[in-house]
Amino acid sequence: MQISSVNDVKIYNLSYGKSLPEWLSDRKKRQLQKKDVDIQRRIELIQDFEMPTVCTSIKVSRDGQFILAAGTYKPRIRCYDTYQLSLKFERCLDSDVVAFDILSDDYSKLVFLHSDRYVEFHSQHGYYYKTRIPKFGRDFSYHYPSCDLFFVGTSSEVFRLNLEQGRFLNSLQTDALENNVCDINPIHHLFATGTSEGRVECWDPRVRNRVGILDCALSSLPEGAEVRGLPAISALKFNGSLTMAAGTSTGQVLLYDLRSNQPLLVKDHFYSLPIKSLHFHDKLDLIVSADSKIIKIWNKDTGKVFSSIQPQTNINDVCIYPNTGMLFTANEDPKMNTFYIPALGPAPRWCSFLDNLTEELEESPESTVYDDYKFVTRKDLENLGLSHLVGSSLLRAYMHGYFMDIRLYHKVKTMANPFAYEEYRKDKIRQKIEESRTQRVQIKKLPKVNKELALKLMEEGDDEAELASRKKKGKALPSILGDDRFKVMFENPEYQVDEHSEEFRLLNPIVSKVGQKRKKKLRLLAQQVAADEEEEEPEGRASSEEESSDDDKSWVEEVREQRRLLRQEDRDRQRQRRKEVDRNTVLQPQFYQIKAGEEFRSFNDMARKQRLQKASLEDRLKLEEHTGTSNMADTAVGSKQLTFTLKKSEQQKKQQQAEREHHEERKKLRRSAGHLNSRGRDVCPYKVKN
Repeated sequence: MQISSVNDVKIYNLSYGKSLPEWLSDRKKRQLQKKDVDIQRRIELIQDFEMPTVCTSIKVSRDGQFILAAGTYKPRIRCYDTYQLSLKFERCLDSDVVAFDILSDDYSKLVFLHSDRYVEFHSQHGYYYKTRIPKFGRDFSYHYPSCDLFFVGTSSEVFRLNLEQGRFLNSLQTDALENNVCDINPIHHLFATGTSEGRVECWDPRVRNRVGILDCALSSLPEGAEVRGLPAISALKFNGSLTMAAGTSTGQVLLYDLRSNQPLLVKDHFYSLPIKSLHFHDKLDLIVSADSKIIKIWNKDTGKVFSSIQPQTNINDVCIYPNTGMLFTANEDPKMNTFYIPALGPAPRWCSFLDNLTEELEESPESTVYDDYKFVTRKDLENLGLSHLVGSSLLRAYMHGYFMDIRLYHKVKTMANPFAYEEYRKDKIRQKIEESRTQRVQIKKLPKVNKELALKLMEEGDDEAELASRKKKGKALPSILGDDRFKVMFENPEYQVDEHSEEFRLLNPIVSKVGQKRKKKLRLLAQQVAADEEEEEPEGRASSEEESSDDDKSWVEEVREQRRLLRQEDRDRQRQRRKEVDRNTVLQPQFYQIKAGEEFRSFNDMARKQRLQKASLEDRLKLEEHTGTSNMADTAVGSKQLTFTLKKSEQQKKQQQAEREHHEERKKLRRSAGHLNSRGRDVCPYKVKN
């Protein structure tokens, strides 16, 4: 259950909270109810009070026992028994329901207008009969004396279906292209239809003649409003014999007396959305109007808002339970909302325990979620030494500050200022003593807080009082010092003006210049009053504009000078901060670990670099093949080094090893040819012995 208060009117949302899926077992549901706090706190007033996808309309039977709701998908009608607080039956339909009505006191006679032009009748056991109207319908009303159903829709005709004779009667021909809504007065049975051109046509069913037309389109437009199109009538409701309310597609509600063609009152929702529902609350003279965004409850005589309800999803229909403070809403959501407003009336008889529950909640109000948190600004965090918590889960960013746990705040506050309570106690004692001294003779003295400001205000007040005393009919304006609304500014030290702050130093030249002009103006007025008293005409007086022509922009130079000084002070503080950081910094040697297989190379080894530069390309390539590294000389961006190793497969390694062994074997088997002489190639070196 969710509790909200609008204009000091408590509103209880009985449908608030999580809903359990139907496919969960009873054991799982019990486990969730034990663990989940939101499920424990919810109130399931009527079991399964929801639709599969969307609920389009909802009504209560005249005996108050049954609640019927139409929704989708699939199109269906559900009936809930309030005596059993559960679903009584559910019937699926062939197409979506545009509107439906309960013809009997209970659920035994129902009429449905479908989106495919069919009109379907249901009895207590279920489907009874189906017929079709010539045009697509949008709304219908039932005339009890003649048993006629009046259908309006995308046509200028109003179709009449007599349920006693079981046949269509002659239609009523209107001047409109389309008719959106209709209603029948419960007292004298006047039939009214709202058109798409913003008119309301009234007909007498006895003679089937039009008796009047109300043009609501022009009356609903405020003065000076841009007209983009005529507002259509989207809702219509009678109250008593002479009162009628009409809702427009632009979000206005017009209250009429049938004897006048001008509205008594025009109420705007300020959302520019079509009004979907209108209801009268006779006991408190209230009107309940709803568009898809909000439900507004307001006084029908003055238009003053009594309260308002804004659900989380769009609204399709609103139904008030008769003679109670409970209302139901059909939403663009599976769950149908149930609201209870004790200020409108008591709870229904079948849920009378709500009165006791709400009384207990009012006697012991629950703390809101913000009572457990403290709002702090960044400056407060710096004073408490908690700036390092910014970005952590202990601080929740909100607007220009943060929310933090109130327990953590009190703990840190106590540690930061352990004598805060003693100071608070002394301040309270001082305030009590000063309050007791008010009965004594008061002497003008400056307050302890903002003395300079108080002195300035006192001087300005004396000048104004002196000027007013010289005038015959003048009266001095009340001073801020004597106004109770501003007395805290001169009593609480937290309101002390910091003259060294950046804001004050930048604004002070402008304020001082304004004060000088104000004093000069008062002086000139005093001189004028004195001249009027002496009845002398001043001649040849120099204009004040010429005198102050050079001073008009002098404050600009002062502001520039203050800005320059502030920048200089900022630079000095940064320089001082850097010096302190350098002074507090202790240089420590840094050690680096050389990995195995790596060779240490100094960045400043210039001799080695020169040697490598003088070496040939062949020598450098040999060195690289030997070390497995490729060295690059230092550049402007630093020394770069690339290390790589060629990886070979096992088959290649075995092949290279076999080739090396073969070469070693061939070296051992070869014969030396050093004894051969190259000069005697033509002589055979071998001698044949005989």
